[in-house]
Amino acid sequence: MKTIQKIDAMRHFNRFYTRQIGVLRQGWADSAFSLTEVRILYELAHHDALTAAKLGTDLGLDRGYLSRILQTFEKRGLIKKTRSQSDARQSHLALTAKGRKAFAPLNTRSEQDVEAVLSRLSAKDQDRLIEAMATIEQLITHEPDPKVPYIIRPHQAGDMGWIVHRHGTLYSEEYGWDEDFEALVAQITSDFIKNFDPKSERCWIVEREGEIVGSVLLVKKSKTIAQLRLLLVEPRARGLGIGRRLIDECVRFAKQKGYRKIILWTNDVLHVARHLYQDAGFRLVREEPHHSYGHDLVGQYWELDLAKSTNGG
Repeated sequence: MKTIQKIDAMRHFNRFYTRQIGVLRQGWADSAFSLTEVRILYELAHHDALTAAKLGTDLGLDRGYLSRILQTFEKRGLIKKTRSQSDARQSHLALTAKGRKAFAPLNTRSEQDVEAVLSRLSAKDQDRLIEAMATIEQLITHEPDPKVPYIIRPHQAGDMGWIVHRHGTLYSEEYGWDEDFEALVAQITSDFIKNFDPKSERCWIVEREGEIVGSVLLVKKSKTIAQLRLLLVEPRARGLGIGRRLIDECVRFAKQKGYRKIILWTNDVLHVARHLYQDAGFRLVREEPHHSYGHDLVGQYWELDLAKSTNGG
């Protein structure tokens, strides 16, 4: 999909969603309050001792605009201010009894509107909707929820196909690499399956919320040397330490199996991966320019001396 088509698709969704939640109506939920005002009331109803600065930051509101709304609320007796004991320059905001009474029917109406939408969907589609909303939030904010756990497991049937597909897709999207790279990944995974030795080799697959979000291979190069290959973490799962954890698993396994060294080959444009390798104790031993996957690149050879490494146990 071209960039202009993606922009049009997002704008179409924005128009659709604003109609759904009533942003374009004069008053939210047929009340005297705008959507912004209801959001402010909601935050005050669900949090204690909020300051105007914190409220503005959380909601992304202009300081002057927020100040005018709060002044109006205070004149109407909906909120009260209490000077902070720890910082006399700041005041804590809270709803008054009148404010809570005004907010209660708005909150009830909101719950009823959401319930009405969900009631039209099957239980399965309700789950899909909630998961899709979470995905949108995570992708736009680039902040995966650290509270959601992930598991690491050995590979199973179908995993190699996923590794090939996701490498081909992501490297095309993020670096513009062509199908030659996908062909390389397909060859690596094919060789791994054909020659797999469970006593000296491993593939680790990471799952989160029932979906694969990462992978790495450790293959036997010789009796004393292992090779780390095809490290990948999905964009929506980055920032959780998964890449570093997968490298640690490789190092730990290699030490247990008596390898003396781990080697790997990468390219200088893969900045995040290179930093992970460096943090794990790998050192760059050689570089060479090459033209591959439709681009001029600089290949890099890294290695980790396991006798000197303290990572992975």
